[in-house]
Amino acid sequence: MTEALHIGESPARKPDLAKLMAAVGQGDQEAFAALYDAVAGPVFGTVHKVLRDHAQSEEVAQEVFVEVWRTASAYRPERGSVITWLLTLAHRRTVDRIRSVESAAARDHKAALLAHTPEFDEVSEQVEARFEREQLRRCLQSLSEIQRESVTLAYYRGLTYKEVADTLSTPLGTIKTRLRDGLIRLRDCLGVTA
Repeated sequence: MTEALHIGESPARKPDLAKLMAAVGQGDQEAFAALYDAVAGPVFGTVHKVLRDHAQSEEVAQEVFVEVWRTASAYRPERGSVITWLLTLAHRRTVDRIRSVESAAARDHKAALLAHTPEFDEVSEQVEARFEREQLRRCLQSLSEIQRESVTLAYYRGLTYKEVADTLSTPLGTIKTRLRDGLIRLRDCLGVTA
C-alpha cells in the first residue's frame, strides 16, 4: 500500500476534543488554547450566521468561550459530542443576544414614548389652571358692569387706579370704592379666605 505524498507540512491531526474538554475542566490553559484553535471557526460561524454582524458575532463567540472555560467540567460525553455541546452553547448565547437587543430596543421605544407624554403634574396643573380661569370668568360675570370694567382695567390691562379713573372719566375715590367692592365680591365668589 502506498502512502499519500504531502508537500510542505505534514497533515494536521484532528485533536481529541473530548480529552481537551476534560483537561479544560481541570483548568488546563494549554488544552483550552488547543480547543479554541480547533473549534473557534465553527463557533464563530454559527453565531455569525444568525447575527450577521461581525463585531457582535465576535463578542458572542468570546462569551461562549468564557462560558466554556467556566463550565467545561459540566460537559458530559454520554450526552453528545464536544462540538455539538459547543455549538449548542453558541446558539443559545446568540439567541440570548438577539432577545437582549430586542428588549433594549423595546425599552428605548417605550422611553421615547414616555418622554413625549407630559408628566402627571403638568397635566394636573393645566387642568387646575383651566378650572381656575373658568371660575374667575364666572365670578367676573357676577360683578356689576362698572365693577367688572374697573377690575378688568386695573388687573388685566395693568392700569393704575388713577389711570382707570382717567380712562373712565370717574373720580379716583369712586374707582377705589368700585375696585374694593369688586375685589371683595370676587374673593367671596372664589371662596378665598382673607
